[in-house]
Amino acid sequence: GVLEDYGDLAEGLLALHAATADPRWLSWAGELLDVVTDQFVDADGTWHDTAADAEALVHRPFDPADGPTPAGIAAAAGALVGYAALAGSPEHRARGEEALASLARLVEHAPQAAGWAAAVGEALVAGPLEVAVSGPAGPARDALARAARSSTSPGAVVVVGEPGAPGVPLLADRPLVGGAPAAYVCRGFVCSAPVTEVSALSAAMTQPAD
Repeated sequence: GVLEDYGDLAEGLLALHAATADPRWLSWAGELLDVVTDQFVDADGTWHDTAADAEALVHRPFDPADGPTPAGIAAAAGALVGYAALAGSPEHRARGEEALASLARLVEHAPQAAGWAAAVGEALVAGPLEVAVSGPAGPARDALARAARSSTSPGAVVVVGEPGAPGVPLLADRPLVGGAPAAYVCRGFVCSAPVTEVSALSAAMTQPAD
């Protein structure tokens, strides 16, 4: 496959993980992104749309501009940033930032061709926001989950599930509060105090990034 395939599939898997808290999807996305950083980026940081082990061409193609779908590098950058937010991986965030930095001139001079890259940049500026809703299934958890998923913060990720669910980093060390489901609002896996009320969660999610 080409870079766009890997980036788009990884983003889809991350969305599945966020929707289901199933660790398989996060693991698979991580494996795809390992291939991306190994096969589509040279040691000097140059990106390509074809893999290093693909059929040799006179010139390895690279198109940083969006078409009907995001450019491969923009999709990969978004997936790297999203994976970092869900898995707590500074290395993947750094890779996403590097990819985005290489698109800075395109975003500045031809923003109509770099909408996805600009969206990833907004997510980085916002954090992105990471919200863990931790607790047993039931009305209280559902209410917090609805509020969390209504966030308009760019690139926000939300995971809902049992405290300490295996293979779900965002739910690790997120206990109940007074026996009730709790929401943890984080950036870079650094969280504010947990909340148990929808109004408090909505307020916490609108706090600006430091």
